[in-house]
Amino acid sequence: MPRIEWTESDNTPVRYARWHSESDAAPPGRTSVADDRMRADTAHRLACEGTALLWRGDFHGARHLLAALARRVDRKPPPPGATPADRFHLHRRARGHRARVLGMVLVRLDEEYALTLRRAPDVRAACQEAYGPPDGPTVVSLRELLGVVGAHEWRAKGVPIPALDGDRVHPHYGVFSPVRGEYVDLVAGAPLPVAAARGGTRPRTAFDIGTGTGVLAAVLARRGLERVVATDINPRALACARDNTRRLGLAGRVDVVGTGLFPEGRAALVVCNPPWLPARPASAVEQGVYDKGGAMLRGFLTGLAAHLEPGGEGWLVLSDLAEHLQLRSRAQLLASFDTAGLRVIDRLDTVPRHPRAADATDPLHAARAAEVTSLWRLAPR
Repeated sequence: MPRIEWTESDNTPVRYARWHSESDAAPPGRTSVADDRMRADTAHRLACEGTALLWRGDFHGARHLLAALARRVDRKPPPPGATPADRFHLHRRARGHRARVLGMVLVRLDEEYALTLRRAPDVRAACQEAYGPPDGPTVVSLRELLGVVGAHEWRAKGVPIPALDGDRVHPHYGVFSPVRGEYVDLVAGAPLPVAAARGGTRPRTAFDIGTGTGVLAAVLARRGLERVVATDINPRALACARDNTRRLGLAGRVDVVGTGLFPEGRAALVVCNPPWLPARPASAVEQGVYDKGGAMLRGFLTGLAAHLEPGGEGWLVLSDLAEHLQLRSRAQLLASFDTAGLRVIDRLDTVPRHPRAADATDPLHAARAAEVTSLWRLAPR
C-alpha cells in the first residue's frame, strides 16, 4: 500500500501512515505539519509548490483554511471571447488545479478511522461505508473526507423520488445521486412499448444499463415490468442498487448483476442513462457525468438491437449539454444511431430544474441555461 511520511518536529523520528486517495492521487512528496497558526497565503504557496499540510489544529480551523484556499484558486475568470469548448476545457483544468491545491490539506485517521482533532465529528461510520474495514492509521485529504461525510449523510437521509410516490433512494459514496429528477420523470412518463405492455405467459422484462443507485430499475418495476435486470460495472453501484431495491420491496423483481454492459438475453425495454459528457472522469463519482470518448454511449447503441425482443424499444436518456459545449454535435449523435442500425420512434424533452442552470456566475452558464434532457425512443430499422 502507498504510504506517507512526515516528522512532527526537527527532533522527532520520521512517522508513517497508509495513504488513501479515492482519485488515485499519489502520496505527496513533501509533507509539513500545520495548525491554526498557518496563514492562508503561506498554505496556498506551499500547496502550489507541492507541499502537503498535515493538520494538527482545530477541525473547524482546517475547514476555514480550505475555504480560504478555495477563494485564492477561484479568482481567475475565463478569458473574454472563449468558445464554449474552450470554456469547458479551461473549467476542467481549473477544477483539476483546485482539487490538487485543496487536496494538500491532510488529516490522519487512527486505527479505527477516528479523527483526533479538536471539535472533530465522529467520522468512523462514514469512513467504514466508503473505505471498508480499517487497516491501520490512514492519512487522507480533508476535502475527500468531507465528501465522505456528506455522502454518509445523504445515504442516511435518502433522496425523495416523486416518480416512486415520494419513496426515497439512498445513494452510497461514489455513486451518482439522483438529485436531478428530470431524467427520472422522463422514464416514469414515457409510453411503454407494445412488447412491454402486452400480457402473455412470458414475464415482461426490462434491462437498466448502468443502473447506479437503481432508481430507474425501481421506476420500471413500479410501472409494471415484471422482471428488471439492472447492470453496472461499479461494485459500489451494485451494492447501492441492491440496497435500494431491498428498501423499496422490489428485490424479487429487480435483479442487480455485475456483468458487462448488457446482461444475457433480450428484453422488451432497454433503458440507459449514460454519462452525458465525453470527457475523462477525475474521480469515481465523476463517472456518473463523464464518459471518456463516449465509450458507454457507443457501446449501448452498438449492442442495443441485439438485445431487444420483437416490438421492443431502447430508451436513451441524454442531455444535450455536450452539444452546447461543442463536445459533440447533434449530427454526430444522429449518425451514431444510424451506424448502429437504429431509428428514432419519438423524442421526449424536458429542461433542467437544478440551481446551476440559473447560476449566472457559473463559467458554463450559457450552455447550462440552454440544456435540454431527452428520452430518445429507439428501435431497430
